[in-house]
Amino acid sequence: MKEYKTKNLRNLGIIGHSGSGKTTLAEAILYRTKAIDRFGKVDEENSILDYDLEEKKKKISISTATAQCEWKDVKINLVDMPGYFDFVGEMIQGLRAMDVALIVLSATSGVQVGTEKSWKYVNENDFPRAFYINKLDRENSNYEKTLVSLKDKFGISVVPIQYPIGEEEGFQGVIDLVLNKAMIYNSKTDDIEEVEIPENLRDKVEEYKNMIMEAVAETDEELLDKYFSEGTLSEEELFKGLVEGCATGEIAPVMCGSALTGKGIKTLLDDIIQCFPCPEDILALKAKEISSGKEIDVKIDENGEFSAFVFKTIADPFIGKLSMFRVITGKAKQDIIAYNPNKDKQEKFGAIYFMKGKQQVTTQEIIAGDIGAVTKLQHTCTGDTLCNPKFKIIYKEIKFPEPSMAMAVIPKSKNDEDKISSGLSKLLDEDPTFKISRDVENAETIISGMGETHLEIIASKLKNKFGVEVELQLPKVPYRETIRKVSDVQGKHKKQSGGHGQYGDVKIKFEPRVDGDELEFVDKIVGGVVPRQYIPAVEKGLKECINKGVLAGYPVIRLKATLHDGSYHPVDSSEMAFKMAASIAYKKGMREAEPILLEPIMHVEIIVPDEYMGDIIGDINKKRGRVLGMEQSSNLQKVIAEVPQSEMFKYATDLRSLTQAKGSFTMKFERYEEVPFTEASKIIDEKKEETL
Repeated sequence: MKEYKTKNLRNLGIIGHSGSGKTTLAEAILYRTKAIDRFGKVDEENSILDYDLEEKKKKISISTATAQCEWKDVKINLVDMPGYFDFVGEMIQGLRAMDVALIVLSATSGVQVGTEKSWKYVNENDFPRAFYINKLDRENSNYEKTLVSLKDKFGISVVPIQYPIGEEEGFQGVIDLVLNKAMIYNSKTDDIEEVEIPENLRDKVEEYKNMIMEAVAETDEELLDKYFSEGTLSEEELFKGLVEGCATGEIAPVMCGSALTGKGIKTLLDDIIQCFPCPEDILALKAKEISSGKEIDVKIDENGEFSAFVFKTIADPFIGKLSMFRVITGKAKQDIIAYNPNKDKQEKFGAIYFMKGKQQVTTQEIIAGDIGAVTKLQHTCTGDTLCNPKFKIIYKEIKFPEPSMAMAVIPKSKNDEDKISSGLSKLLDEDPTFKISRDVENAETIISGMGETHLEIIASKLKNKFGVEVELQLPKVPYRETIRKVSDVQGKHKKQSGGHGQYGDVKIKFEPRVDGDELEFVDKIVGGVVPRQYIPAVEKGLKECINKGVLAGYPVIRLKATLHDGSYHPVDSSEMAFKMAASIAYKKGMREAEPILLEPIMHVEIIVPDEYMGDIIGDINKKRGRVLGMEQSSNLQKVIAEVPQSEMFKYATDLRSLTQAKGSFTMKFERYEEVPFTEASKIIDEKKEETL
């Protein structure tokens, strides 16, 4: 690939609802530009961007992949991102390498939840964005209807710059509205040819061209004056205005075509070059100067000192860690020493690459605005900055959403514990949207992620990449036990077996504690009936005992134990004997004080559109939860509730199906509460069966 300047680069992130044809569009662009010699298809499992084993199996993208092509002396970087909601982290990191987010939607389905979520995210983060209406060759496809729904949903910034010729089976090609050029696909020559604009579309083309002129004029006072006085703008002014309007987010151009048949791809490529901003055109990036702590604006500039942002990490079992980065200033070269301000460490670059799917293409340098990869950085993770040691700055880190679903990872073979731990930590480098924790109480490794499919993919990757087979199970609920009433009991341990005997005798009053969960031990011994040196042993014995309750063996909380009487033997008494006496008293006292089972209650906040409120509240009631209140959250409703943890393990899946994936929730532990009797007996019986 010949040497490029930053102004000859275009970085395009392809996002949108799952199944809208994003990967197919990227493959069609690569094929049309001759970057690949075979049109890869997702269904045929030969796409260069969906190269992962799981992607081929499930026929969906699960990770962000990049490839580059060349069109009219401009290098176009394509970043294909998953649309499936479990892999939202991949979209969040992929967009940090982009200048324009191209939101793909199907002309048959129109605006879907994924379209709305993509728009919301790019809008909140001020990314330039555009739309591509795909699948115009399909039955029931409707360009006009889709365009109207885009305008209704996302407002006046939505501006069509292309119009289709024909529809459904009769879809032939696309009109470039700025240039008034109609291009159709000639199946005999497998090429695109320019034709006259069909008579029946001329009024439509005129109407839409005026729409573009108005939108462009709105972005610049001089152009507005000219448009008002002359009633028209030149092609050059329109292209310049579209680039500026797109860069600032004031205009979201709409293009169209059919990725699968390749119709409209050439017109799309021409418009990517003419209407989309290059890296130099986009707004400055926020960074912090290390020395002064000041926030500064950094423009993408190939003449500055080197700085780059690591937007993704790939854990490859063969080549190790691969860090994908975007150069912001200067150039990345082989063998440079870079400083990582996030870790306060230096890193030495080895070979650097451009990525084409999983293929690495070696290069000597990567200029500002371009994206590439480097292997085996020691300390660097996704979201880190790399810079010249003389130019110490730090770019804004990536903020990932919190996981919403947890599962326990159970090894199929007992000897695989270490392999699991090492495999998971490597996958964590690659995917910061999942978390690993250890439930010491139940000796379980817990992984938390964005949904069921996400966690299943992590389990599959453990098998495929690291050779470890695991099962995913619902985590065990950390139940607790406590007492309802007061009991006063004696615990006596007396053993005579030749030589020294054992003697310990205590009277302990057990009662519920209301001001804390820890064991409260009170010493009320008077007159030395239990000698001072044995009292710590009684407390220690009780502390060991509360790890196991008398109902189902769960730890005991909210217990107050008052040692108020006892007796001892001058020869046979010992710390061990008093510890045993405390244990006897504990078992007896707990049984007499009406023990009960407690369960963790979670504080849950659910954000949903108005129309799903009834379903959400009904579902909370079904889950033994209670709604505490509701409040407005921008144009959505927030439901605040408390629900037992045992009912919430699969809530990410439930909420998705209840709200067509429009709802979201957060959850945190609130307190322990008594389990209803019928539920408690089931739990106790299950626990007894487990221990048999």
